[in-house]
Formats: sequence, C-alpha cells, structure tokens
Amino acid sequence: MTFTQNFTAVGNNLGLSTIVALIPILYFFWALAIKRMKGHIAGLTTLLLAIIIAVIAYKVPVGMAVMSATQGAVYGILPIGWIIIASVFLYKLTVKSGQFNIIRHSVLSITEDRRLQALLVAFSFGAFLEGAAGFGAPVAISAALLVGLGFNPLYAAGLCLIANTAPVAFGAIGAPVIAMEGPTGIPATEISKMIGRQLPFISVFIPFYLVFIMAGFKKTMEVLPAILVSGISFALSQYLSSNFLGPELPDIISSLVSLISLAVFLKFWKPKTIFRFSAEQEMASTATVKKQKEVHYTGGQIFKAWSPFILLTATITLWGIPQIKLALGGHYVGTNGILNVVNKIGHAFTFLPEVPFVHNKVFSKAGGAPIPAIYKLELLAAAGTAILIAAIITKFIVNMSWKNWVKTFGETLNEVKFPIITIAAVVGFAYVINVSGMSTTIGLALAKTGSHLFPFFSPFLGWIGVFVTGSDTSANVLFANLQKVTAQSIGMNPILALAANSSGGVTGKMISPQSIAVACAAVGLVGKESELFRFTIKHSLILVVIIGVIVWLQNSVLSFMIP
Repeated sequence: MTFTQNFTAVGNNLGLSTIVALIPILYFFWALAIKRMKGHIAGLTTLLLAIIIAVIAYKVPVGMAVMSATQGAVYGILPIGWIIIASVFLYKLTVKSGQFNIIRHSVLSITEDRRLQALLVAFSFGAFLEGAAGFGAPVAISAALLVGLGFNPLYAAGLCLIANTAPVAFGAIGAPVIAMEGPTGIPATEISKMIGRQLPFISVFIPFYLVFIMAGFKKTMEVLPAILVSGISFALSQYLSSNFLGPELPDIISSLVSLISLAVFLKFWKPKTIFRFSAEQEMASTATVKKQKEVHYTGGQIFKAWSPFILLTATITLWGIPQIKLALGGHYVGTNGILNVVNKIGHAFTFLPEVPFVHNKVFSKAGGAPIPAIYKLELLAAAGTAILIAAIITKFIVNMSWKNWVKTFGETLNEVKFPIITIAAVVGFAYVINVSGMSTTIGLALAKTGSHLFPFFSPFLGWIGVFVTGSDTSANVLFANLQKVTAQSIGMNPILALAANSSGGVTGKMISPQSIAVACAAVGLVGKESELFRFTIKHSLILVVIIGVIVWLQNSVLSFMIP
C-alpha cells in the first residue's frame, strides 16, 4: 500500500489543515508549560496524538504511521540517546575518580565569578563541542561541568541551552548548512556566507544576554569588558570563517578564539566584585575559596584531570572528519589503505534495514519519487561511540577498576532511562508528522504571509522545524526547498531564505523536547522537563523575533549584505 501526502487533507483547505496539524505541537506546549507533565509522559502522549491525527485527518495507513514512529524512535536512541549515555558516563567517571575536583579548581583559578564561568564553559566550550559533535553532546557536557562547579542544575541546563544558540547553525562540522545544498542545488558556501552575516549579531549578544539572565543589568555591566571580549571575538571569527573558509569550521575556530581570548584577558583583568548566586551562603563560599587557594595542583595533575574531555574533543573531532565518518559507517570509497580497513570494520557494525510499510511507500506528491525510509544503525560511526572510546581510555588514565567502571555505566543507564524514552517518543512524533505531511502543511501556511511579511516569518519555519525534529540539520532538510520556492515566488533572494531557516532554527534548539531531555538528564533533573521548558521558552521567542527582524531588514534596507 502506498500513500501520497496531501497538504490540504482537511476539507481540501490549507487553513483547516494547518489548525489540525498544529494540534500535537500545541498539546506538547500545553503538556510541558501548563500541565507540567513529566517529559516522557508528555512525549509519549504527544506521539500517540500525532499518530491518531495522521491516521484520521491525513488518511495515513495505520501501519505506516506506527512504523514511521518506530523509525524516529530508533533514531532517537541511536545516535542521539547514545550520545547522552556516553557523555553523562564520561562525566561521572571524572567525578567518581576525584578528577573533577581538580577540573573545578582549574576553572576557579581562572575566575571564581559565576558570570565569567558561564561564559567560559556554557558559551565558549559548549560551542566547541557543538562544532565538533553536535546533537546532545554540547549541552550534556557543559551543563554537567557547570553543576560540578556549583551552579544550580536548572540554571546550568537553561544557560547552556541558551548559549548553544550561537553555534548550532554550523554544528557537527557544518552539517546543517551542507544538508541544504542537496535538495536546493544552492552551494553550501553561499548559504554559509549569508548565515555568517546573520548569526554574528546574535553571537555577540548571547554572552551579554546570558549574564543578564543570571545577574541582572547592573551586575552585567560590571563584567562588560569580559562580555565584549567573549562575544566580539566569537562573532568576528564566525563571520570571517563562514565567509572565507566555508561551513565546516566556523564553530571550531570561533569557540577556540573566544575561549583563549577570554582566558588570557582574565589574566590581566578582574571584576571589582565576585558574583555568586544568592543561594550560596557567604561564609561557605568564602571558606571554599580559601580552601581552593590553599590547594596547588601541578600542570601535570591539571592536564590529567582534563584529559577525559581532551580525549572526548579529539575523538568526536576525528569522528566528524568526512572521510573518516564515511569509513566508520562502512561507506568509504577511496584508495587510502587505512581507511579501507576502517571501512570494512565499520561495514560490519552498520545495519540499514528498511522500515516496513514505509520504505518507498510514501510520495511527496502525485507522480513524484517515493521517499526512502531505513533504520540507520551505524554503531561504530555514532558520535556516542567516540565518547565511549574516550571513556574507555579514561578508565586507564584515572586507574579505575573494570568493576567500578561497569558499575558506573550501569548507574548512568539507570539515571537516563526516562530521558531516553522522552527522546525516542518525540523523535518518533517528528517522523510521524513528516510522513503524514503535517509539517509541510504548517510551512505552506507560513509561506502564505506574502512578500512583505514572509521575510520576517521565514526564520519561524526553521524555529518550528528544530522544535519538532530537535535538529537544525533536519529542519533544513525539511523546509529548505519550501523556503527556496516561496522566496523565488515573492521576489526574495533564496539564499537569504535558506539562511533564515537555519538561523531561525538555532533559536528553537533550546525548547526542542530532545534538547530539554538531554539537559535534564545531564544535570539530574529527570522529571523536571516542564520547569526547564518554562525557563527557556520566553528566551527562544525573543531570539527568533530578533532573527526575524534581521532577515526582514536584509531583504529590504540591508539587501547589500546578501552575497
């Protein structure tokens, strides 16, 4: 049985179809923000509701709707869930072995100020991990680090989600930008240039915004010099690398420049007062600071303590190199002997079974090519495997017994079981609304806003796409062609529309159910997803509106900025 998507399935009317297509999304917002359901309950009930609407309103065969949900659930577990498990596991190894105390001391030796720690860890280090790995690793690792430093778990998770806005568009070695070239035919380098003329405005603002959320305006102005160093160095590097090197390296370069610039700057400049959270007792904080100052660690001890995260960075960067990634997945075609050996091993650990009732059974329109659907199980190529390898090497560095290593892994699995269920459910939901055509219905409705308003609403397509799929890459694949066709029909430059989709998408990352679940798992807030969602939603809306204004201006008075 085949199925042809009908984007006006309800009464042959786009408006009615859009209202029905929005029901699962609005329900999810209600479940988390108002009803305050636990994440896995909200995710599972949203998935069930999406399947019911897909079957009844959009006439998707029951078996097809259910199996498309399983395809999404499998993707939610591998690679996304696997990254979370491995990331939290690595962090727990550093805690159990006592190495995190040294990591904490090394950060405090740079600055004891919570505002500046957030810039170093959440903004700069998190951006580096986003550029190298993407998916859940940046939020999971950086949020866990902040909690280890003494941040409130909810604050740590929220700040890292908001900080992650700056690098998402170029995450995972430029994957979101590269993904748009295939379906649109527009070179990724041109799209990269345009994104690099939008996001730096956000990137320079995010450090200020982070500190403002933490401490208020007055306390923010106290560290304005450090904020400017952090934001301007990142934004300038992001613009230059995206416009002159392409989409692969902006995050890696920008984050390293920002991290090093701020660390060096703090060697010569200190804030007048040290900011700590109100919940931190003054006497306890003073005692802790004195204790930290009394302890002196050698460079070798500090390097050893940071080595798990250095290894993590090295392995996920290695895994992100295109040729190596292909070889690990068993897809490499070339003459390099070593890569050919890796390719054979990767092929043995790669499974690509077809999704029953879905593979080549769905048509985007009458007479169009069928849409393939496979369970993508690339065990060796998954970024989580790279992190696990770092965790295995860490076992020997910190001299931990296999018994304690395995015990810690078991504890990790127990801690993250509900977040993994949440992620599997919401990614399954994303696949159901994609197969049914509901997501495209919403996109078409936004496209009807016309030549004057569409440039402003264009980023909202990416915002919705990332909220639904949890990935800027997926959102770009989902809406890239729609953005291009709509832009051409209203006289808007398609490069601007494609960049708007990706730039707008980054602001949806902080409210994506997958991201929320990852952050909660990393900081021990399992079951508190609704609280984190309520924390981030207002910031997400503010930032997507700012992106909308930027794109609207670039389409009119600032058109000279378009490459």
